[in-house]
Amino acid sequence: MALTIHAGYVPGCIGRVAELHARYYHPLVGFGLPFEAQVARGLADFCERFDAQRDGLWFALQDGVVQGSIAIDGSHVEEDGAHLRWFITSDATRGSGIGQQLLATAMDFCAAQNYSRVYLWTFEGLAAARHLYQKHGFALVHQQAGTQWGGEVREQKFERRSPV
Repeated sequence: MALTIHAGYVPGCIGRVAELHARYYHPLVGFGLPFEAQVARGLADFCERFDAQRDGLWFALQDGVVQGSIAIDGSHVEEDGAHLRWFITSDATRGSGIGQQLLATAMDFCAAQNYSRVYLWTFEGLAAARHLYQKHGFALVHQQAGTQWGGEVREQKFERRSPV
């Protein structure tokens, strides 16, 4: 069955998104339990305080199973900008264009909300994701060594600014 984009909470999504992140990042950079728990906790908190007037949450579904995700957290938009979070696709769908569709959906939401600044944190070495970010107008604005995700990486902040 084809992949579809679904807006809003899906039962089991928190665990599935945490699993997708853990299964991708553990072999890649060694992130383990602290990272998976941080993803699950953060997404659970976001879902509990979700406000459809300011936040966005989308899933790529195939046969009812979450194969990708992305979120826009607008809770601190006035101070920091909108925060793009939990962007991931499954190994089975990576390269299919679903990541592009998820990111375009999130950026369309930001435009509709008149969010002039959107940012995300990632780390060096994720070439495909960086390509998508740059394609959608994001630019690298800051780098630093960090361990917030359970392993030492070169953290990167990307930001997209657009006139309102």
